[in-house]
Amino acid sequence: MTRSARVRALLALALLAVSLYIAATVPVRLGLDLRGGTQIVLQTRSTPAAEAGREATDRTLEVLRGRIDALGIAEPTLVRSGENRIIAELPGVQDPRKAAEVLGRTAQLTFHPVRAAGHDASRTLPDESGTPLRLGPAALTGEHVEEAAARFDDRGGAGWHVTVDFEGAGRDRWARLTGEAACHPVGDPARRIAIVLDDTVVSSPQVDPSVACRSGIRDGATQITGSFGPAEARELSLLINGGALPVPVETVEQRTVGPTLGAQAITASAWAAAVGTALTALYVVAVYRLMGLLAVLALACYGLVSYAALAALGAALTLPGLAGFVLAIGMAVDANVLVFERAREEYTARRRPSARSALAAGFRNAFSAIADSNVTTLIAAALLFFLASGPVRGFGVTLGIGVLASMFSALVITRVLAEFAASRPGIRRSPALTGIATTGAVRARLTRRDPQLLRRPRRWLATGAAVLVLAGAGTVVRGVDLGVEFTGGRLLEYATSSPVDADRVRAALDDAGFPRAVVQSSGATGLTVRTEPMSNAQEAEVTGAVRELAGGAEKVRDELVGPSLGDELRRNALVALAVALAAQLLYLAVRFRWVFGTAAVAALADDVVILVGVFAWLGKPLDGVFLAALLTVVGYSVNDSVILFDRVRELTGRHRDKPWPDLVNPAVLQTLPRTVNTGMGAALVLTALAVLGGSSLTDFALALLIGIAVGTYSSVFTAAPLAIVLGRRGPRSG
Repeated sequence: MTRSARVRALLALALLAVSLYIAATVPVRLGLDLRGGTQIVLQTRSTPAAEAGREATDRTLEVLRGRIDALGIAEPTLVRSGENRIIAELPGVQDPRKAAEVLGRTAQLTFHPVRAAGHDASRTLPDESGTPLRLGPAALTGEHVEEAAARFDDRGGAGWHVTVDFEGAGRDRWARLTGEAACHPVGDPARRIAIVLDDTVVSSPQVDPSVACRSGIRDGATQITGSFGPAEARELSLLINGGALPVPVETVEQRTVGPTLGAQAITASAWAAAVGTALTALYVVAVYRLMGLLAVLALACYGLVSYAALAALGAALTLPGLAGFVLAIGMAVDANVLVFERAREEYTARRRPSARSALAAGFRNAFSAIADSNVTTLIAAALLFFLASGPVRGFGVTLGIGVLASMFSALVITRVLAEFAASRPGIRRSPALTGIATTGAVRARLTRRDPQLLRRPRRWLATGAAVLVLAGAGTVVRGVDLGVEFTGGRLLEYATSSPVDADRVRAALDDAGFPRAVVQSSGATGLTVRTEPMSNAQEAEVTGAVRELAGGAEKVRDELVGPSLGDELRRNALVALAVALAAQLLYLAVRFRWVFGTAAVAALADDVVILVGVFAWLGKPLDGVFLAALLTVVGYSVNDSVILFDRVRELTGRHRDKPWPDLVNPAVLQTLPRTVNTGMGAALVLTALAVLGGSSLTDFALALLIGIAVGTYSSVFTAAPLAIVLGRRGPRSG
């Protein structure tokens, strides 16, 4: 074994050992749909400065969402209930009372000059030691803060404190405030600045003697010091970063709620995931024999590493998230397929002397395609994390972890196993066992026929345009059916004399024509039903079904609820997606050329429109689950196009004298075996989820099946023809 191989083996063993330890010791946080959680009902209160109403409640909800994200609670549900209530459902909360306290704090941060005796003061508050301070009007508020962070300084004696950086006009106001205070002698109360949070002076430091009168502190930064522990400092920083609530809120209810999915649905989904994963593994082994078996072992390691990373980060695992995780295992085979197909080319077309040398060349030649396709996905994941919020941000984290774990699995673990196996004497004597010393069914058929698929690229573009118009017309003719996460709906709460099985209520409402109703147990004997907007007659049907099953039930709440995916979250998601597409276009233009980047992004946009249009024609809802599927399709589509264009770039470097069609068409044929085998691996998982996973996963799996089929088609028959047409209009370069 070479030195580099030993390093790869040790690195793989070390990471697997750490992952196994984390998976065995760190408990997994399950989402609301799998385990339930804590429900906190907050009510906004009117103040003289602001009258509480729907608009103020909606603004308050967005501030609370930021606080929940900062608390590290993944995949929460927040909805407005009625005019002035907010329902927050938090999965896996360790301290519900602490969470309710942090959510309910007004967090109004202000900075005041301190007045000496005899001067006018707007109010008097005790400082940290209890001494009364005469405060002037607020010179700055939390709106002027750019960022706050908890820090620890053991050398300067500050201990745990919070650093605050101002932005915009706040920097000038801070310099003016500290400059005026610096004009007073050291020890004078008027040299102090009072930092007030919710009518409590949390810190009132004196301006340092080094600060000149009228000059002030001009770097726009300060520290809030006090008797802070690490938890208090972090809580204060997240409250400042989250912003002040527009109106005060109070906690009116707090209870435990059951899972939104029943045990039967969860069990069916688990079986579907297991069957789908097994089918994918069997397919890979059937196609690539020994190398396929080793790839399956590497994929198992990929699953362990990804799972451990999600557990270490405290991510909440939801049912769509788990389905996406299983799908990621199916798609992670892509990098292995790329390597194995390149190794087959090296062995059969270039007559490599052994399977081991063919594998080494396969890893070397596939590296650029693997790197480029994964970097584009990482760009999207990073931008979704930094620019979006809520479940879209969580998807960015899951996507990024999956990409990194997939690359490690293919380039390190699979390589260690494959090179070790290929060097065994028995394998050297029987190279056919490796699955590398064969052309493969797809490649053999293409080699015999040598079809000129892209001889007439404009015809393919016209066909694609017709499909695009037909699918897109569904959004106009049938309309888009937005799910309750986007539109809001109706919340019904019932009190029953004895506990009621939520699964039976779900089944009864499904039979009554309410398949999308979300049913949860609430407290000891309560039950909540959340549906899309419905008439009073429909509400009577729901109430009748509940009362029949419960043997009598009292309706204690009937309110309209707002969307859990609010306007700001949707806007942030769209902005993040648009910036991600622009960043991917820029990266592809730099790594390849502008023609490739434009064609790839155009194919991606084509996939999105077609998928939305098909769901409109089918009358399927566009909800949070569909959003997760759509983002997955976006990543899959970009990967397909990047791998194709990487092969075009390789052929361009070898044959600079050939015209575009003579380069793009062979690239399509050479990458088609990879496209077919990767697509089959993902399709087997998705088919199992759609057929066996029950109604909770049917739409998710259907969206991904359609998206993968459309993405495969568009990369070959939209992106490639578009690259040919655009390439003819400008000078060709490598």
